Amino acid sequence: MRLRRTAAALLLAATATLTTTPAAAHGGRQDGRAHFPTGTATAPDGRTALTDARGRHLQLRGFNLDKYAEATEADLKSLAAQGFTLIRLPISWTRLEPERGRLDPAELHRLQQLLGWADHLGLLVLVDFHQDVYGPKFTGGTNGIPGWATRDDGLPFTPDPADWFAGYFQPAVQAAFRHLYDDPDLRAWQADFYTRLARELRGHRSLLGYDLFNEPFGPVDGDPSDPAVLAAASAALEQGRLADMYRRLIAAVRQVDSRAWLFVEPTVLVGQGVPTRLPGLADPRPGAPRLGYAPHFYDTAVENGADWDPSGGFVEQYTAAITGYPAAHRLPVLVGEWGPPNSRTPGNTRLVRRQVAAMDGFAEGWTMWYWCRGTGGYCALDPAGRPAPGDEPAFGPYPVAVAGTDVHTEVRPEAPTGPAPATVRWSADGTGHDSELLLPPAAFPRGARIAVSPADARVEVEQPADGRAGTVRIRLPHARPGTPVAVTLTAR
Repeated sequence: MRLRRTAAALLLAATATLTTTPAAAHGGRQDGRAHFPTGTATAPDGRTALTDARGRHLQLRGFNLDKYAEATEADLKSLAAQGFTLIRLPISWTRLEPERGRLDPAELHRLQQLLGWADHLGLLVLVDFHQDVYGPKFTGGTNGIPGWATRDDGLPFTPDPADWFAGYFQPAVQAAFRHLYDDPDLRAWQADFYTRLARELRGHRSLLGYDLFNEPFGPVDGDPSDPAVLAAASAALEQGRLADMYRRLIAAVRQVDSRAWLFVEPTVLVGQGVPTRLPGLADPRPGAPRLGYAPHFYDTAVENGADWDPSGGFVEQYTAAITGYPAAHRLPVLVGEWGPPNSRTPGNTRLVRRQVAAMDGFAEGWTMWYWCRGTGGYCALDPAGRPAPGDEPAFGPYPVAVAGTDVHTEVRPEAPTGPAPATVRWSADGTGHDSELLLPPAAFPRGARIAVSPADARVEVEQPADGRAGTVRIRLPHARPGTPVAVTLTAR
């Protein structure tokens, strides 16, 4: 692959050594950027990082695909070209198992095909067992839990087109969740589905793992408009029925796959600053556990159409609510969904920047909702395929693999909407391994000026000629453990 001439695109610290690396050196894949996490490392403050086989701290960033898995190979190529390494792929139990005991061959082929594309592109895929308001018995369509696994006791359901979330509190939906959690046959059928699907998908190098149940919900005894009632119902669910479900599903996947990472979600109340009450969960795989925590990061008022008001304290309350559980149980955090439905309003533009900065402080990765072109409605791209106005910070540079600890990215305030300039800082681990930073072309269309400290760092830059994301590799052959490192990236 031809590389752009890099000398003109870079301004390095005085004694840094600059070389270029051909793309073929990266394992033969088209991009070769995604590093599969093989373990974790927990810092003294309780934050647990994902690490690769060389012990480097990893950051995984990307997007959700649409919830019906209709993505094309072109979608995946464009996502990889922008420097993202992770896809969260919502799948539907209804579509995959429309009849009890039979996986639909066409749906399974589409998933296999998509994972094959990701294999080739060097992406990782987190398969999300998705549901919204339980399933098509209540929502129509083909999303969620099959009709043959829906028991509503004949109770009423009256949809509210203006408030889809209110459907969770309808008596029929409440009954359906109660049966799913409690009925032995439904529990066995659900676990069997997970085992059979995991057996089919294992072996793909792109398969990061599974998000075991999207936005779990359950029975609410009392007035759901009372925050205290909701909090009590959430706590009871997480400590009892939901924890039991996660244990069943972890065991189900582990029957056939010991490589995959398994992520658990709290209830959506975490978005209102309510800490999860989930207990610790065990992983029966041989060796170290591969479990993670995957909360969502949504402001309820913004979801209901408001422009974000920073005085409400949402980001601070959310951060406080989600950090305790993963610290107590040594779990890496991957935010499975986040992003406003309209990033173009002034408050929501600020919210995107604040969320990116906040997640840099507590998460090892994230997937924004979601990768599509449009003029609103959560689409992260405008009709021309550029970052949607206000979403630019999500397309900023980031450290994909760092030979060090205490990794964080600082974005200068003089760039109120754009993703650059930025400084990535860390403390060297003394191993001499390369650290890798990605330069998305949306932020660096003409390359970057790069300043590195310490000045004796060796810097390699890959800047593909076809407009895909560039990669900066930093090697510190003489750095002792704890040496501060700073890499400042400025768009030309």
